[in-house]
Amino acid sequence: MDSLGDVWHANARQNPYIEEIYRMKSMQGTDIRAKASAKWDLEITTGGGARYLQIVDFIERAIGEGRLVAGDRVPPQRSLAKSLRVDLTTVTRAYNEAKRRHLIDARGALGTFIAAPRAELARVIDMSMNVPPPPAGLDFQDLLRRGLSQVLLHSDPHLLMTYQLGGGSAADRSAGTLWLAQIFGQVATARLVVCPGAQAALAAVILARTRPGDAIVSEPLAYPGIRAAAAQLGRRVIIAPVDADGMLPDALEAVRADGATLAYLNPTAQNPTTHTMPASRREAIARAAAHCDVTLLEDDPYWLLTPSAPPPLSSFAPERTYYVSTLSKTLSPGLRTAYVMLPEGRRGDDLLASLRAFALMAAPMTAALATQWIHDGSAMHLLDGIRTEALARCALASRWLSGIGQLPPSAIHAWHRLPEHWSAQQLTRAALAEDLRVTPSDAFWEGPNAPTAIRISLGGVEDRAQLSAALRRLAALLERRPTPGLEMVV
Repeated sequence: MDSLGDVWHANARQNPYIEEIYRMKSMQGTDIRAKASAKWDLEITTGGGARYLQIVDFIERAIGEGRLVAGDRVPPQRSLAKSLRVDLTTVTRAYNEAKRRHLIDARGALGTFIAAPRAELARVIDMSMNVPPPPAGLDFQDLLRRGLSQVLLHSDPHLLMTYQLGGGSAADRSAGTLWLAQIFGQVATARLVVCPGAQAALAAVILARTRPGDAIVSEPLAYPGIRAAAAQLGRRVIIAPVDADGMLPDALEAVRADGATLAYLNPTAQNPTTHTMPASRREAIARAAAHCDVTLLEDDPYWLLTPSAPPPLSSFAPERTYYVSTLSKTLSPGLRTAYVMLPEGRRGDDLLASLRAFALMAAPMTAALATQWIHDGSAMHLLDGIRTEALARCALASRWLSGIGQLPPSAIHAWHRLPEHWSAQQLTRAALAEDLRVTPSDAFWEGPNAPTAIRISLGGVEDRAQLSAALRRLAALLERRPTPGLEMVV
């Protein structure tokens, strides 16, 4: 059977213009067959997801990596179906989806070609919001449709549309234990509280375990939501010194004297730096917290996206750690579901009372969808697709940006140290002027003299090709110097 590269070559020669290019390249000694074959090294794999999506994902990935460029001819549907040994309808569906994503462009009798990048007016590429990327190899719309159908089939619609007890139903908490079993093994349902997102969970723990005026200790660079929650609830955030491994254990004794009763840590693929605290430091933090009688609030949204991550802090200090795991960073923000694992031996009454002060319950419909997906295995398929896509996007970031260092393999954000000629605010404004949105370091920093860096979120951009183009533009901007005098007053 002819290779896919041969098929491409044969069809390219039907076009006089491309034939002329071929003749010229042949005279130069270039083997176009080899190049075309390398471009279309596509193989349908069992267990790799829907076949038509494997074709679409290949096209999108090849465009993002620069192996396919605008104007490259796409094989005719029948030729591709024959080469891949799939039905013609599979290829037709793939091409329709690729057209919908603006990856390919049909030009009538001339054939189908890789599309030129879209030029949309006033379209800002948002790399400031940390969300998981679209899953590779999965039809998310179909997954959502089937999940909601199952929820409606097995649930009483009236119960989905009325008030429910806070903390989650028995089924929701059971799903939470299954989700956390990937991290901890067996977890008792009595230790689980279901919350409407991680921010609500963090605020509820702060309200339950501290009093007005109390201090919460944090690392200097931290998730901004913890500072916002503390300020709104009348608590103070004080900063503990850090080294290359994270918060210094000895610092807990010093801050305990300053009234700190709660320590906030995000130890795995930390937001914003992507740093992961080693197991030895986690164990030392647990010992210091026990010695100082400090409660630990472990915000751990990225553990399931971080291969070979050390055991959570909660494994070293289960009697004093509130562990928060959210589906917003691993599956979808729209689920608005987070699980709080209580410290061993502690009832959740105070946490539930605090939660009810501002969030009576998780939305029953989205909680039911999360529960359905976890119980039927869809959540794991979705997580695997997100890991795969995040891995590819990290490779793109490493390819175009030299200042991000070593990324965790499936990170959904990157921390970029800036060259000396840029400040974080200058770079952020210059990027926005070029329709790129990133987050400056002072959004995460408590106090003056923030590091000269930006956080780049990799998941929110619609597709890989668009992300690759945005990262290339950002890399070019970083190489330039700020242009003074361009501020506009209106």
